[in-house]
Amino acid sequence: MPANQISVNLGSYQKFREGALAHLASLGVRWVEIAGPAPDQVEATRARLAEHGMTAATLLARCDLTEEPEAMRDSFLGGQMLGVSRFFISTRAGELPKPEAYRRLRARAELAAEYGVTLCFETHPDLGENVGEARATLHAVGHPNLRWNLDTANLYYYNSGVDAVDQAERGADLIGSVHLKDTNGATRCWWFPALGEGVVDFAGVFRALNRRGFFGPFTLELEGVQGESLDESGVRERVARSIGFLRAIGVSP
Repeated sequence: MPANQISVNLGSYQKFREGALAHLASLGVRWVEIAGPAPDQVEATRARLAEHGMTAATLLARCDLTEEPEAMRDSFLGGQMLGVSRFFISTRAGELPKPEAYRRLRARAELAAEYGVTLCFETHPDLGENVGEARATLHAVGHPNLRWNLDTANLYYYNSGVDAVDQAERGADLIGSVHLKDTNGATRCWWFPALGEGVVDFAGVFRALNRRGFFGPFTLELEGVQGESLDESGVRERVARSIGFLRAIGVSP
């Protein structure tokens, strides 16, 4: 069975990102999710990652459907130059009628395809907050370069009565990337601790997706708990606990 590709979003380090790459390397992590560099910043980004033995698994890109698709071209070019084919996007229809939002998403997917890029849209309202909405969006857009990013905690944040394993099983054919995030299961509650401290059955999520041939990227996105005030050592320790938890359930970076 192939190894799972385990990555970490550098936002997990909050304001303490300066030493994040070195810390992740010390934990045995080799993949990261970072903001997509502009084309003129690609070589500097590549060198910074290589210094710590890192490779970008996914890139973050702005995706505002009220803008022209061309606004994303430099992002896609930067990704192509860096050799990264998966882009994480957060987007929503907002005041746009859904058919128009779908048309605009398709235009972006068509542009992404020119650069060998696949867009993975977040588990956010109003286009992908659960597997049903994500399936409707993907069916309407109808382009292979648009996929769903399953966020294991956002499912609970935006929906009641859901289960991450069930959503993974029913949405496996839609998924292009996964954000690993834990939660207490309450809706609209900003409580995203270290992995293994909440209600998400991560082992079940991995089993469900591995059975369907999906092995990543799985990206840790540790967004913290509302009201907390961690110092750098506390933030690093949470990342380390989360990586240790994945190893304990048989998933290694």
